[in-house]
Amino acid sequence: MNLSEEIKRLHELHQAGALTDAEYEQAKAKLLSATVDLNKPSAGDGSSIGHDLSQLRRSRTDRWLGGVCGGLAAFTGTESWIWRLLFALFLITFGFGLFAYLLLWIFVPEE
Repeated sequence: MNLSEEIKRLHELHQAGALTDAEYEQAKAKLLSATVDLNKPSAGDGSSIGHDLSQLRRSRTDRWLGGVCGGLAAFTGTESWIWRLLFALFLITFGFGLFAYLLLWIFVPEE
């Protein structure tokens, strides 16, 4: 659903009495601000959906091998041990964890 369809749907709900004037204005403002945030470059903190993947970097300080998990942790705002655990689980269960790690190590630049 694009922006105009969502605003139209909000207007229909407002006209039907499902939304008060205040609720309609608040929902409309929230919808418009979310659209503006997606177009704005992100700081790489993981807080918005519109990350700029070009800001992903391998960590020089939080690393065991190539710094991939440390870089992903800084980019998404999670702990690096979670990424290490995910790569290990993917390696054990599906077998492609090492392949994915190596690809990220090769193609993601160092900070």
